[in-house]
Parts: sequence; structure tokens; C-alpha cells
Amino acid sequence: MANQTNQLLHLDYNRNDYLAFVFFATLASYNFHWLLTPHSEPEKQRTAWTQKHKWLHILLLCTGLAGVCWWGIKFIQQWWQMGIAAGLTFLYSAPKIPHPLFSWLKKMAIGKTIFLAFVWTYVTAVLPVLLSTEKFGILAILFCTSRFFLVYAVCIVFDYRDREVDRKQGIRSMITYFTEKGIGRLFFFSICLFVTATTACGYYGMPISIVAILLLPAVFLVYLYKKAKTDFSDYLYDFVIDGMMVLSSLFTPFIRI
Repeated sequence: MANQTNQLLHLDYNRNDYLAFVFFATLASYNFHWLLTPHSEPEKQRTAWTQKHKWLHILLLCTGLAGVCWWGIKFIQQWWQMGIAAGLTFLYSAPKIPHPLFSWLKKMAIGKTIFLAFVWTYVTAVLPVLLSTEKFGILAILFCTSRFFLVYAVCIVFDYRDREVDRKQGIRSMITYFTEKGIGRLFFFSICLFVTATTACGYYGMPISIVAILLLPAVFLVYLYKKAKTDFSDYLYDFVIDGMMVLSSLFTPFIRI
């Protein structure tokens, strides 16, 4: 996804080092998050596996942190931009830390949904622009907006599955507050904003073929939304629905811009 941003916005900076940094940062953050998740009713298979293989999570966490330090030092001059990404990533998992200092985060009304959507958008779209020599023009703003609402729509589906568990744990978000009909409206509103921002990218110079490819995930998400409310399979969520975020980036490298 970060590489797609580089390609579509023609960004010029130390791109390979940044992609390595993102890889190891993702490795570290995911394993840190799942180490702090002892049980999750919607994901029994994953959490059961986690409990039996904590050593592997710890090993991958340490590997990720080592990679973050090695490649992060190459961006030391942009420390504050990188620091924002680290802070947002930590805030997503912080409510799971069993300490009173972090328990108040569970009560934040916007909750994990917006945190997670924003950190994905920041790391894969906003930060590459900040690190490059390019300025934040209208096309870049529209693309980042498009990315945010796509990720947010995916997060809404995940939070729908997890809403009962979140309520029991005291984790608040719009998804735990809303009725099922309200969650549906929020999902389709996010999809509409994604489609609007993506289509507007074509008006500001992005090739129509690219715009069409970027819109593909919305078609599949709308089709899968009803099924995802009844089928909580790890495979459906972790490979298919989660995969919608990366779907268009699998095709755009093969198109000459």
C-alpha cells in the first residue's frame, strides 16, 4: 500500500528504506497487539494459537523492533513525522495493557476504529508524502482521504464482529454505541466518501484506469457486507475482507503511469 502511494503520486525519497521500515514496524506492532490479547471470542482459533505460541510472537516482536531501529535511524531527520506514526500505533494496542494508566483509553468515544484507520492511512499514504520532496497538493489530499475511508469501512466490518466483546471489556467506539442499522449507515457512508474521493482523483489528473482499479475494493466490500455479519470465520476476515485494503495495490504496479 505504501509502495502504491509512491507510484501513484510519483514520490521521490528513500523509498526502499521506508518500505523496509514499514515491514518491520508492522511485524512489531501486530505481534505486540496479539501478545496482549489473551482471549477473543470472535477469533477463538487465533487467540488459542497465540497462547500456545507466545514464544514466536516474542521472537517476531524483537525482530520487528530490531528492524525498526535499523531502518528508522535512516529517517532521524524526520523524527517527528515518524514519531506520530509510532504514537498512533501504540495507542491502538495500549488499552489492552493491564495497567490503570492505560485503562482510560477504553472509554474514549472514537475508540480503536478511527485510531486504526488513521494509523494505516498515515503510514501508507500521508507519511510517504511528508518524507518526499512533493508538497501536499489536492491530488495527494484526495488520495489520502480515499485511503482513510476505505480502511475505515474495513475497520467497521471488523468492529461489528467484535462489538459484543468490546462492550464487555468497556472499549467504546461508535460501533458499540450504534444500533445494527446505524452501523450499516456508517459503513455505507464511509464507502460513499471513499468512492467520491477516489473518483475526484480522476478529475485532478489520475488516469481513469487507475481510478477504476482503486474502486474495486468498494464493490467487493458492499457485496461481502451482509455475509460478514453472519460468518465470523477467521479466513473470511483475515484474508478476504482485510485483503480489500491491499487489493488495488496488487494491480497498479503493472500499469504504466
